[in-house]
Amino acid sequence: MPQIDGRMLGKVCVVTGATSGIGAVTARRLSEDGATVVVVARSRAKGEQTVRTIEASAGAGRAALVVADFAAFADVRRAASEILAKYPRLDVLVNNAGAIHMTRETTKDGLEATFAVNHLAPFLFTRLLLPRLEESAPARIVNVASRAHKRSGIDFDDIEHTKNYRGFPVYAQSKLCNILFTYELARRLTDTRVTANCLHPGVIASGFGKNQPGFFNFGARLVAPLLWTAEKGARTSIYLAEAPELASVSGKYFDSDTREIRSSRVSYDRDAQRRLWELSERMTGFS
Repeated sequence: MPQIDGRMLGKVCVVTGATSGIGAVTARRLSEDGATVVVVARSRAKGEQTVRTIEASAGAGRAALVVADFAAFADVRRAASEILAKYPRLDVLVNNAGAIHMTRETTKDGLEATFAVNHLAPFLFTRLLLPRLEESAPARIVNVASRAHKRSGIDFDDIEHTKNYRGFPVYAQSKLCNILFTYELARRLTDTRVTANCLHPGVIASGFGKNQPGFFNFGARLVAPLLWTAEKGARTSIYLAEAPELASVSGKYFDSDTREIRSSRVSYDRDAQRRLWELSERMTGFS
């Protein structure tokens, strides 16, 4: 078992999409650094295995499981309620869960699935947990975005892509939404001692995209040996969650080598940030 370095002792961290790839590494590393980690997973079996792996590495009691399918707002609300009922403090929220659908699919709420899972669900989850994060301040919110956002604008007239659906552009727009959300959130959290930052993790060899049919599945498997490991890809998420020098840094975008960089020009459009926030409140039924 690795030596616990203690920098995160006493802290409670929530990590979504924590059963594979960079999410699994992020959850394990945070626990190895002393945190109690809440693993949010769609699959109970995979979630339980992740908890066992974390506890084998970091020690008993270092992880707990909350099962939730982010394709259903009812699950998002139930997961947030479970966490709030169990944990009187929350120090870090890592919104890592994500999906890509190469053909248009809808969620249980009747919404386009990539947009709903990648943006609307973490928006709702964050808003539900935010009062506890503010009570626990200083606290941090880390949103895993992607460099793919630079290839997208945002179409408020057809944000669910009911026309001319193409998988990767829809994914890229959802990642732009992650960044627009982060910047608006950071501005609204001014003077709360809760920070919000986002990142590009690199192009990672993981299970992402392998559930999709046809060429995309084949391509994901073909290039996997050329991609970064999850260990390398998780380092920026971990850095944003832990680094003492980032205690007061908020509303920034970081690259896969932990450098703060500029995101796309459209991501700094404050009108788009505000408009997306208000639209997301309506679409998630947040009140």
